[in-house]
Amino acid sequence: MLRAAYMAQELLTTFTDEVHGVLLQPSQTGGAYIVRVDGLTVFDRKAHSRFPEVKELKQLIRDVVCPEKGLGHSDKSV
Repeated sequence: MLRAAYMAQELLTTFTDEVHGVLLQPSQTGGAYIVRVDGLTVFDRKAHSRFPEVKELKQLIRDVVCPEKGLGHSDKSV
């Protein structure tokens, strides 16, 4: 739960105007870590067999909520 809380804080800080809330919902299944934006799954730990890096998660969220937003040092390398 600590990792999820940290990621939520990072997302709320990065997407102040675009994301108006984050819901952390404990799962009956241990190890579940699914990130959804308006019902769209943008990351599923089980499908990827790993947790996302903060930079990666910010990019995935940005691509859905505000594709034109720059992320500074978290932006993809061109």
